[in-house]
Amino acid sequence: MEQVRLEQLESAGIDVKDALSRFMGNANLLEKFLKKFPDDQNYKKLCEALEADDAEAALAASHTLKGVCGNLSMTELSGLLTEQVREFRAGEYSSAKELMPKITAAYERTVAAING
Repeated sequence: MEQVRLEQLESAGIDVKDALSRFMGNANLLEKFLKKFPDDQNYKKLCEALEADDAEAALAASHTLKGVCGNLSMTELSGLLTEQVREFRAGEYSSAKELMPKITAAYERTVAAING
């Protein structure tokens, strides 16, 4: 993986070294999975669930997206989603919803870095 690409991904909160270890050092395979991330529908589902005030669907989407981000070592986004899931599970719907501007900003940075 080129240094410029590595820095681009890391600046978006992706721990590339950790991600590469999950992909047995195969940078091409990691890139393949990163390129699929913007097509994942869980962020959209999370936004739609919050718009509809559907706490159960929002929790499910947030939890699933957290897992995807964790598997791809998207540490910043995964951390925010972990916090949001914790808030949902504690019944703190408003607090969970208030995290969306931070989640959206991290999500957009991540997708922009992936798309390069």
